Amino acid sequence: MATQEDIALMSHLLRRAAFGASRAEVEAKADRGYNTVVEELLNPDAQATVDEDLMMRYHPAYHHAGAIEMNVQNWLYRMVNTPRQLQEKMALFWHMIFCTGHSKIDSGEEMGRMIDMFRRDGMGNFQTLLMNLSHSPGMMYYLDNTESHKVTLNENYGRELLELFSLGVGKDGTFNYSEDDVKACARAFTGWNVAPAYPPFPYGRSPWEFRYDPADHDDSEKTFLGHTGRLNGDDIVRIVCTQPATARFIARHMYNFFVADEVPVPSWRQTPPKDREAITTLEKAYFDSGYDITAMLRALFTTDFFKAPSVRYARVKSPAEMVASILRITGEHYGAVKPGLFEISQEPKYMGMDLMNPPTVEGWHTGHEWIDSGTLVERINFAADYLGRADLPGVQDMIGRLMARGETLSSEAFVDGCMDMVGCLNLNADTRNELIAHATKGGALRHGTDAERADFARRTGEMFQMLAATSEFQFC
Repeated sequence: MATQEDIALMSHLLRRAAFGASRAEVEAKADRGYNTVVEELLNPDAQATVDEDLMMRYHPAYHHAGAIEMNVQNWLYRMVNTPRQLQEKMALFWHMIFCTGHSKIDSGEEMGRMIDMFRRDGMGNFQTLLMNLSHSPGMMYYLDNTESHKVTLNENYGRELLELFSLGVGKDGTFNYSEDDVKACARAFTGWNVAPAYPPFPYGRSPWEFRYDPADHDDSEKTFLGHTGRLNGDDIVRIVCTQPATARFIARHMYNFFVADEVPVPSWRQTPPKDREAITTLEKAYFDSGYDITAMLRALFTTDFFKAPSVRYARVKSPAEMVASILRITGEHYGAVKPGLFEISQEPKYMGMDLMNPPTVEGWHTGHEWIDSGTLVERINFAADYLGRADLPGVQDMIGRLMARGETLSSEAFVDGCMDMVGCLNLNADTRNELIAHATKGGALRHGTDAERADFARRTGEMFQMLAATSEFQFC
């Protein structure tokens, strides 16, 4: 049987490598063992996936969904319901790095296809992923490679490929590339374009397709990161993947996303990693495996720096994580397709994360920048609304587990039990004491009669809501 520390470690893993989990799921997985669950997460193809037939039956608009809202709703449903939780988490990870936005692309279906690519390739070989990204019609259009020609160069994609998608501006105080490298990169990608689409009316948009035009490709000799030749886009991607800077770039993103909040990406050239030994471990896994992302994730989840109590609750939940985790904890829209998900799928936007529509190609700044006076209210209200609903199956289960702890619960045991149920074990002493003082006003909690059980459920929902309102609840 799993110990309390086993449960705490499993809860930590599922907050980071998944979109959270109900208390029942946490305990069931803890009984099966940490390493077993890690391997299951790392091998999504061996797991069942969401029932797409059921999704299409209840939401026919998911099929060739032209509206961006339908694609966002579809994605949130997958975050909540897919057994392949790490695969879906990695789709979000890459979306936050390889940023494209609906505000320019203006094709919900194309944005949905890009997330599908991250879902399919996001745990595989980084070179394959970067190559497929460079063939993505949405990316080619979003970063203006469709406007880059042999005689009129546009450097946008070439620059962002190096600055924001692979190398980063610099590391250890030095620069990773020069302006000449940017120009050579852009020249190599000339001729990579999008095939003309059919007019969108009256039947809707046709799928975008990548097109290579050899007549528009600059086939002259180029020098890029010390390599000289008649380089094309494929060559650029291969060279990029061999760079130590690329390993550092991916490693720091993984640390920031899965372990602890780091400084924003623009500061990485002059700011050393928070945990250099951890970054070195991930860099080694990158090269030892031939750029395999799953190998890097395995190295991350099985090492002491990830399991350490010091990094638990060291990240601010992103809006997508906040919304999906609350639905998974409470059981709302979990295991069933029903009305109401559309409105919920807009919640991350109100919290500052407009999924499939980042503010710029740089994406979102994470960590404490997720929270301001406006978004904090949205986050608290959303979490408190669902955690306070005793009719939801996940909340009912947590109430039942609290009742099973004894016929009578003291205020201290009650507050500690509620913290344990929702995974908010990082409360500081002052906050905990205030909650205990509030619980004490209502007296000891009993559940021997129907009236006592009703009062127990009401007070538990209220305490869950109060926990959701704490600053500590914003961390995962």
